[in-house]
Amino acid sequence: MDKHTLFGMSLSDKAVKKGEKLKNKFAKKFGYTGRDEFPLIAKSNVILAPIINLHDVYSDKEGIPLDPKKGMVIGTIRMGYGHYRIGMAIASAVNYAGYIPYWFDLLNFNSAGARMIRYLDYWYSLGSRISQKSKLFNRFFWDPLMGKWYRGLEKNYPVMATAEVLSDVYRQLDLNIPVLATHPFNAHGASFAGMKKVLNLIPDNCPLGFHLSPDAVQVVQGPSEYFGFRTLRGMIPPEVGKGIPQNQLRAVGHYVDHELLASLEEDVQNRISRMDKKEPRRFLISIGGAGAQQDLLVNIVKFLWKWIKDGKLILFINFGDHKNALEYFRKNIPQFDELLVLHNQWEETKQFVYEALNNKIVGTLHGFLHDNTYSAVYTTNLLMRPSDLLITKPSELAFYPIPKLLLERVGGHEAWGAIRASEIGDGTPECVGLDFILQVLNMLIEEDDLLKMYNEQIVQLKKIGIYNGAYRVVELASEK
Repeated sequence: MDKHTLFGMSLSDKAVKKGEKLKNKFAKKFGYTGRDEFPLIAKSNVILAPIINLHDVYSDKEGIPLDPKKGMVIGTIRMGYGHYRIGMAIASAVNYAGYIPYWFDLLNFNSAGARMIRYLDYWYSLGSRISQKSKLFNRFFWDPLMGKWYRGLEKNYPVMATAEVLSDVYRQLDLNIPVLATHPFNAHGASFAGMKKVLNLIPDNCPLGFHLSPDAVQVVQGPSEYFGFRTLRGMIPPEVGKGIPQNQLRAVGHYVDHELLASLEEDVQNRISRMDKKEPRRFLISIGGAGAQQDLLVNIVKFLWKWIKDGKLILFINFGDHKNALEYFRKNIPQFDELLVLHNQWEETKQFVYEALNNKIVGTLHGFLHDNTYSAVYTTNLLMRPSDLLITKPSELAFYPIPKLLLERVGGHEAWGAIRASEIGDGTPECVGLDFILQVLNMLIEEDDLLKMYNEQIVQLKKIGIYNGAYRVVELASEK
């Protein structure tokens, strides 16, 4: 990374000095020297290898060496679930194309970079939780922080410079193996290590300087994203001739797993058929990696209870790996345990989904809880297929091909995901306020027009390639 320019634009001396100071501070705090060695090996992922041939990368002396000709590195970080979910979509496409997806989580290593990420994630997760409990904190600090403070390009340069602390584990890779980064930290670390092909997969369509990695190719999911990043809208003072060079930016479509797309038309037809037969609706609530919005979700379930109890609605709740979230629902919803069927064994969860796809569901309230992060995240992917509606905040899930009720955002950057879904027509706009959410839910249960519209639109969107982003990422990575 050039210490004096970003995308050909000059940096101020103040920003350069601030970047050096912050990098040196974190290097000292977390023990980065640039001389540590991390021999890398791959191990088959117990949960996802049978589905997408996923291999985890660790630092060890014994194991399977990485194949730079047959493999692609999926750079990710467990910070919430979003980057993992995108990584799984890309890994699915990598496997479908005949390559080996190597899962490169920076937290898998005993490194200075891992210690730095855990430190930063602690404060991010804390802020996210507080934002859900305090409207004032969210309005005046958290929402502006997520949607505006991270916008300025030069303002984010010190964070980019500090990411050199993450580079040591990448230095052990073959320089020619593609790195498909689902977080800018992964792209920065790989670039500092001299990797020759780094794709920086920008996770949502809010134009933020934080998302950019100057030495990588920036990859976005749609046209509005492309325009926002091409012009660096809001990230730099407007000036003729400035922007990201077009050879450093690609719009590919939504990052979606091959397994969801392969059966999409069948799943849509099954949803419409269930509506026509007046069968119970199937709603899916997916609790995110930070465990946010529990109060809101509890109130939603309370509202849905009469339909669940009467057998007119089947509710799936994926608690992920949040045992405390399950206990919160048990504590705050009377008779919750009387109807709950809890699934916490991976093989049994897969069997349940198989039966649900074949219209064999016993019980109207099903909870899913898994200790393993991979199964915690991927359970939502499995449950999308037999579900009629996904209820979620407008995070990375806003880009998935399933009808969606999009709740109020957590952080300003998520608002743009709801805008995208509502405009292309596979989900609602961002629904703010409990009363309005309940109004929409009642309509989605008692009437068919909205869900039919979303399903019909999903089929059309697939035809024009809106959901082909993961495939196209692999095509870019495999180009010479």
